[in-house]
Amino acid sequence: MTDAAALFAAVFIALYIAHSVGDHWVQSSCQAATKGQPGWTGRLACGRHILGLTITKLLVLVPVVLVLDLSVTAPGVTLGLGLDAASHYWADRRTTLKRLADHVGKAEFYSLGTAAHPGHPTTAKGSYAPTLGTGAYALDQSWHILWLGIAALVIAAL
Repeated sequence: MTDAAALFAAVFIALYIAHSVGDHWVQSSCQAATKGQPGWTGRLACGRHILGLTITKLLVLVPVVLVLDLSVTAPGVTLGLGLDAASHYWADRRTTLKRLADHVGKAEFYSLGTAAHPGHPTTAKGSYAPTLGTGAYALDQSWHILWLGIAALVIAAL
């Protein structure tokens, strides 16, 4: 049992590190700005982001597996990273995550930090002050972390 828990922990940490790098450093500004757009423009931008993100996760996971001599299988890694990629694509198309937030009563939190929120940040002159600290971003990242945990569990279990 301890070996399985250690395997899960090591895989999760590797995926978490890679997620942060892939979602913020590897993703291009064009992908970030375009991936939520309707149609093929948004779908392709999101797909390119997910490809770069998944490659980053693999590039971080492989040395961790080799150095720590972790017992993972190719099917486990493939299924785990596949589930993670699919869930990430789903959330990053934006309308899907927004609909989920609306459905579970998180619409106001989703808009936190944007001009749409009644308590949005303002400048000294009273106009909207843009911020990176939005509710949408917090919900997006927590969704991704949930699926990193699921991916790590799948990788550790198979």
